[in-house]
Amino acid sequence: MPILDLYEHGDHKKNLAHFATLASLAAVDGEINPKEMAVLEKFAFKLNISEEEFKEVMKKENKYPIETPHSGEQRYKRLFEFFQIIFSDHNIDGQERQIVEKYAIGLGFSPKSAAEIIDKSIKIFTGRIPFEDYHELVRRKS
Repeated sequence: MPILDLYEHGDHKKNLAHFATLASLAAVDGEINPKEMAVLEKFAFKLNISEEEFKEVMKKENKYPIETPHSGEQRYKRLFEFFQIIFSDHNIDGQERQIVEKYAIGLGFSPKSAAEIIDKSIKIFTGRIPFEDYHELVRRKS
C-alpha cells in the first residue's frame, strides 16, 4: 500500500506528497548525501512528517514521481503552497533553494524560469519586494 493512502487528511496528504517528491529529487543521482539528508530532515519537520513516514518515504524502493499539473496556474499554486511551508520558519537556505529549483523544474518550468520564479518568490515571502512590484500587486483587482 502506498504511504499516501495511509492518511485521509488532505493537507497532510499534500505535505507528504511534497516531501516524497523532494526525497525523489534528492535521490535522482542515485544516492542522498549527508547535506541533502539534512535538508530533507528540515523539510520533514516543516511539513510535519512523522519519523515513520520519513522512514517509509526514504526506502530505496519508494520513488515517487512528480505529478506535473497541466495548467500553468496549478504549477504556480503548487509552488505557492510549497513556499508557504518553506517559509513557516521565515527562512530558506542555499540547499533548500537548490531542491526547490529542482522541484520547480520537475513541475514543468524551464531552469531559467524556475530560477527567476524562485528569486521573486523569496523576495515576496521575505517581504523584500520593490515598491513597484508591491504597488502592482495591491492595485490588481481580485
